[in-house]
Amino acid sequence: MTGCRTDCIQRPLSLVFYKLGKVVGRYPWWFLFIPMVISAGLGAGFYFLPQRQANDIENEFTPIGGPAKSEREFLRTHFPTNDSGHFSAQRLYTEGSFVSLIAVSMSDNIINVDSFRELVKLDEMVQNLSVTLKEQNANVILNFQQLCAKDIGGKCVPINPLLSKVQSNVDLIETIHISYPMFEGTAFLGTYLGGVTLNPNNTVQRAKAVRLVYYLREDNQQDRERSLQWIEHFIKNVSQNIEMLQLKTVQTSYFSSISRQQEFEGTTKTVIPLYSITYFITIFFSITSCVRRDCVRNKTWVASFGVISAGLAVLSSFGLLLLCGVPFVVTAANAPFLILGVGVDDMFIMVSSWQQTKVKSPVEERVGKTYEEAAVSITITTLTDVLAFYIGIMTSFGSVQSFCIYTGTAILFCFLYNLTCFGAFLALNGRREESNRHWLVCKKVPEQKDDHRSTFYNACCVGGTFSAITGTETDHLMTNFFKKYYGPFLTNIWTKIIVLGLYGGYLAGSIYGCFQVQEGIDLRNLATDSSYVRSFYDYEDLYFEDYGPRVMVVVTQEVSYWDVDTRNKIDTCIESFKLTPYVCEDLSESWLKAYIGFAEMLDLDIKDGSNFIGNLSRFPVLKQDVNIQSGTIKASRFFIQTMNVTSAVDEKNMLNQVRDTAKSCEVPVLVYHPAFIYFDQYAVIIQNTIQNVAVAAIVMLVISLLLIPNPLCSLWVTFAIASIIVGVTGFMALWNVNLDSISMINLVICIGFSVDFSAHISYAFVSNKKPTANERMIEALHSLGYPIVQGGLSTILGVIVLSTSESYIFRTFFKIIFLVIAFGMLHGLVVLPVLLALFGNFGKKQDNVKKINLSQMNNVSQNPFDETKKHVMTHSYMNGAFFPDPDCP
Repeated sequence: MTGCRTDCIQRPLSLVFYKLGKVVGRYPWWFLFIPMVISAGLGAGFYFLPQRQANDIENEFTPIGGPAKSEREFLRTHFPTNDSGHFSAQRLYTEGSFVSLIAVSMSDNIINVDSFRELVKLDEMVQNLSVTLKEQNANVILNFQQLCAKDIGGKCVPINPLLSKVQSNVDLIETIHISYPMFEGTAFLGTYLGGVTLNPNNTVQRAKAVRLVYYLREDNQQDRERSLQWIEHFIKNVSQNIEMLQLKTVQTSYFSSISRQQEFEGTTKTVIPLYSITYFITIFFSITSCVRRDCVRNKTWVASFGVISAGLAVLSSFGLLLLCGVPFVVTAANAPFLILGVGVDDMFIMVSSWQQTKVKSPVEERVGKTYEEAAVSITITTLTDVLAFYIGIMTSFGSVQSFCIYTGTAILFCFLYNLTCFGAFLALNGRREESNRHWLVCKKVPEQKDDHRSTFYNACCVGGTFSAITGTETDHLMTNFFKKYYGPFLTNIWTKIIVLGLYGGYLAGSIYGCFQVQEGIDLRNLATDSSYVRSFYDYEDLYFEDYGPRVMVVVTQEVSYWDVDTRNKIDTCIESFKLTPYVCEDLSESWLKAYIGFAEMLDLDIKDGSNFIGNLSRFPVLKQDVNIQSGTIKASRFFIQTMNVTSAVDEKNMLNQVRDTAKSCEVPVLVYHPAFIYFDQYAVIIQNTIQNVAVAAIVMLVISLLLIPNPLCSLWVTFAIASIIVGVTGFMALWNVNLDSISMINLVICIGFSVDFSAHISYAFVSNKKPTANERMIEALHSLGYPIVQGGLSTILGVIVLSTSESYIFRTFFKIIFLVIAFGMLHGLVVLPVLLALFGNFGKKQDNVKKINLSQMNNVSQNPFDETKKHVMTHSYMNGAFFPDPDCP
């Protein structure tokens, strides 16, 4: 790559930004107030926030167009909701409308008279719970008995087979033999009795927990509304009612069909108080890091306005999207924390570039030079961040799409406001500095210290100093640290060897972690830590993990059920499911076998289609599983019982195995359970993640090639992106974060943010004209080392309050942002500088010629009066006057 130049875009772009900076410096008030007016107008979009909130768990955290949704639609069409009087929980294509209690014994066995007496008390409390509804200008009082789902006998469906058996006489519980999992041959106890220990004859020796389930009617819209209000009343009062029972032998947790959704919607409220804390912390850090000992060069107001500018970007972008009707999901509530860090990061870069300009130059020229130097760098990072987020919109999860479009748009506004609003404030602050006015009281102060005055007076009331050699502001202490100590330290050969060795350990740990990644979101994590649903889920996992979902196997096309060969194919299909490790062999259910048994017992003729279908009408119970239209069977369903589904891995494997088995059947079948709606995420989560990462990485490489004037250096940036992604993915798993739609959001962030630090350093490295790679590395760290530290710390401080959140969503966001920024800073300040110093001597032949020109400059007298002449030669050299680019006339 000798003599290779790719700055045909970078150089004219720098010129455009230089001219823009001069315009901003000339008319700062216009560029200050116009963005504020725009923000005020767009901020009106927050009026529509309540209407735009879209926090439905299924829509936002399950794959759009997932196969289970089309399977559910098939069932809804062919097997509508149970008619009143024919309710069956296993035949629901949704979770249904219900409340549930889990009672856990405080001893080692709940199968005793005292515990069941308290279970009866619990049941009576629920049965007698009444809600007052206002219907047609009249109050209607309804209890559970009036709202319950009915069985064929017109009674409420049993809440628990055991409790129904002994409710009239609980003393019987210690005398009856409880077979498990099938009780008295018809009732399945697997979901009602937990923590079971069996005798050799498969009867229950002891059990730890009992589940009570109360299903409510959903036959029509009125029933659904009544049931919903009763459940809401139940949730509001059940804790207090349970306390009043003063239970002594059991502990109780509760859940309902709307609990998960209600608790998820409440997570946003827990994070609202953290916004003000975050902005205070960020403003404090920004001011602290921009404080100077010089009362004129102090950047306190500039730092404060940098944070305000980021806030205006959030206000404008969110307001615009809300006005446009874009759904707002709770995941998008993470964006303001992130935007604050990004905006402040760009502010630090611009302040650093401002400090490198000539103090005695006109303000207009200084702003132009600041834009020329900094705008390209922040343009690279903005482009990569925005494109990374917009690429994330391609994902199959609504929560990720919402977050990406809100955050990407906010970053775009942040960039625009930094170039206009913040740049204008920087120009106004420059005018104050130009007239040598105090940063706080704006009065003119002397530039020279007065020996007759006190030290305090000279420190507080004298300012405006600058470097007589360079003509720029004096370096910050941290900037000097990077140039005099840290940079030279990294050039030591032993330092490089140690860094490379530690980096090898980092890669090894990251790759190991990548193989430990667990897929899927645990639904309990959508609720806060203090939510009542967590204890219910904990009890469920602890005591009811033996048996999983009862899965429907649905024949989707017309087949000749009366044909022996067809029946054999169906039997073979059902048997093939039983061969999988997640399906129980003896708990399947077949309407066809039951019908054939009845036909043989009653001597019915079912050898042809008309007789088969005609006689089927004599058995209403079986007809629940058969869809008959126009005298033909359009579809029918069977049931298989899964078991040992105890983890996300088991859920994924079980789903894949039953679907693969369904595809291998000789008759067309599908498999379905309402939980499959959520299990579908396993089918697309890795595919979506790889797709987003791969596409974004390619786009990042293209942008780097276009805007960083050295192809090989662009490849180093791409290498850093890949390295950070691997590190974040690996250590994410080691930090107990699963790969789900929430962490996928953060991996999208990782793609964009991993560019930021490496792009800043790489751009500074290749745009520097020092003769050796080590010197270029030191200069790059000198100019951008401290801004990178500032930007990284400000981003971490922007999200650190989320670590205290009770919500898994926000804590996960903090964890991965912390990993992204920490690894990004390590790559930008340690790994990449070392690699660039080792492999960054591009175009050696050209470098040799440049050394001649440098030596000519060094021959210029070191007399201060000749410094101007030397600066002119340096400026000509830096701008390509010695080596005009043949590709860029």
